[in-house]
Amino acid sequence: MPRLIAVVQARTGSTRLPRKVLRDLGGRPVLAWVIGAAQASDVCDEVVVATTTDPADDDVASLATEVGARVVRGPVEDVLSRFLLAADALHAQPADGIVRLTSDCPLLDPSVIAMCARAFAPRRVDYVTTDHENTVAHGFDVEIISVDALRRLDALATGADRAHVTSYVTAHPAEFRVATVAFDPSCADLRVTLDEPADAELIDVIVAELGDDATDWRAVVALLRTRPDLVAINAHVDVKPTAAG
Repeated sequence: MPRLIAVVQARTGSTRLPRKVLRDLGGRPVLAWVIGAAQASDVCDEVVVATTTDPADDDVASLATEVGARVVRGPVEDVLSRFLLAADALHAQPADGIVRLTSDCPLLDPSVIAMCARAFAPRRVDYVTTDHENTVAHGFDVEIISVDALRRLDALATGADRAHVTSYVTAHPAEFRVATVAFDPSCADLRVTLDEPADAELIDVIVAELGDDATDWRAVVALLRTRPDLVAINAHVDVKPTAAG
C-alpha cells in the first residue's frame, strides 16, 4: 500500500461564512469532523492541516494540534504551495500520495476516503477523484494526487489553479493518469458542503437527525431523499466558480 497523507486545507478567511471551519457542529468544531474522517479511514499515515501564516488562523493551527494533526502554514491564496509544504514536511517518511480534503466538508465519509485509496493503491495513476462522473454531492468530495504529480503542478499551475490545487488536472486530464470513484446511486443533485448560512442550517439539521451516522454518505442521502423540505434549505446556493479563486 502506498504511503498516503491527508492534507486538509483550512483557514478562517471565508468571505461567505467567516470562521466556518471553527463553527460548532454537534459539539465539535467543523475542522475536527474533517480531521476525524481522515483518521477514521485507516488509510492515511498522517493527517496534516495546511493553513495560512495569517495570525487570524492561529486558532486553526491550535485546534488541529489539539485533535492530533500536524500543521503547516503558508501563503493565504497559494494553496498549492501549502500542499507542497505539507509534502516536504514529511521528508523523513516521504509520501507517495496526498489525500486532498477541504475543511468545509464536515460530513466526509471515511469509507469513501478508503475507496479512493484503494483506487490509488496500484500506483499507476496520478490522480483519483470522486468528481468526474458527476455522481457525488458537493460535500462528499475526495481526491488523491501523487506527490510527483503535485510537483508537476507547481510548474504548470497559475492563478486560480493554484488556489484550487487540482483544477489544472481536471482541465487537462489527457496530461495525467486519472481514475474516478463513482457513487451509486448518484447524489450529484444534493449539496452538503459548508459555504453559506443556508448550508450551515442544513448540515446542523442532518447532524441533529443522524448523529454519528451523519458521516455515512448513504445515510445522509437516504435522509435527504425522504425530506425535500431539507433539500430546499440550500437549494438556491451555487457552487463557487473555479475562476473566482
